[in-house]
Order: sequence, then C-alpha cells, then structure tokens
Amino acid sequence: MTVVVDCYQLGPLQTNCYVVRADRGATEAAVVDPGGDAAELRLQLAQQGARCAAILITHGHFDHLGGVADLADGTGAPVYMPEGERDRLERYPEFAPVGIPGRAYTPDHLLHGGETIEVAGITFDCVAVPGHSPAHVAFHAEGRLFSGDLLFAGSVGRVDLPGADWDTLLDSVRRLAGGYPPETVIYPGHGPETTLGAELERNPFLAELRA
Repeated sequence: MTVVVDCYQLGPLQTNCYVVRADRGATEAAVVDPGGDAAELRLQLAQQGARCAAILITHGHFDHLGGVADLADGTGAPVYMPEGERDRLERYPEFAPVGIPGRAYTPDHLLHGGETIEVAGITFDCVAVPGHSPAHVAFHAEGRLFSGDLLFAGSVGRVDLPGADWDTLLDSVRRLAGGYPPETVIYPGHGPETTLGAELERNPFLAELRA
C-alpha cells in the first residue's frame, strides 16, 4: 500500500496540515494538524470525495489546533492528541494569541507514544518525540513520518518555548534515526517535505549526531 498525502497550509502561521488517504480513490482520510480554515479543508475533502475519519494532533501549540474544533464538530471525526498537552486544546483561548481563530475542544483519545491507530484504512504508529514541546508525538505510516515541529528541512523545532529542551529534542531525533530507514519521508509542520537521511546528513542543527 502506498498512502496518498496532500498538504494544505492553514491558519495564521501557514502550518502544514496533511490529508492522508490509503489511496487516491479512498473515501476516508486522516487529517494531521488542522491549524485553521476548517471550512476550506472540508471543501477540499469533499472535492476529493473523502470524509474526515480522524484528526491526529502532533502537539498542543495553537498553530496546529486552530481548526480542530470546527473540523471535529463538522465531521464527527474523533480527535487524537498527546495527553500531556490536552490542556492546550481544552483551554485553547487561554493559550492562543488574542484574535487568533479557534475554539476549545475535548480530545477523544489521549496519546503517550507507542500506540497503534487504525483509521481510514491506514495504520499509524504513534511515536513519542518530545523536545519542541514536552509531550510531542509523531505519526508514522508506510514510510512516512508526520513530524510536527520536531524536525524540518534544514532545521529543527524551537526550544526557547515553555517545556522545550534541546537535549531532549536531539534524543528524539536520535531515536528516529535508530528506528527508521534513511529514505523515510518527513512531513514537517512547516516548510517542504524531506527525508530522514537527508536531514541526518546535512541538517546543520544535527551536527552532534554526525560526530
């Protein structure tokens, strides 16, 4: 099986939101990190002939959560997110900047890493990757890793935010390097896709891992 991934840049920070389907003709999709514009996202899904079967959240920063409540209410899709950051969604207005769209919502399934999620005909492995945020997770399916804000093309997630830690982030990348092949495609929260091998080889922030 080769899953199909479509990317939409949503919300005030143009955060990457991914619509993942088992194949191009699949009638169900998993949506990863809907950061805003739920109405536009639902329109795109409708044009693809797919319904949102689940919402997967990598971490609790506002730019990854802005469209969750509207998308979940509009589709009935269950929401999966890290338990350690559930308050960021349940108390969304307290954490989001003033004027940023989005509503509070209670997630349906809480994650810690190590879970297997079977939705839309796809099996996702949930992987704990703290560092950018304390309970950050990634989702892996069929050689594709949805990394949130852990790892980008040529960069890594910020560690100057509350709960972030550089050594923890580096350990998370090190574990990914030990658990997945270099050709694993990385779909990050911002910027273009890349591969795990390319980042381990050239990413300047990962020089410690090459030493």
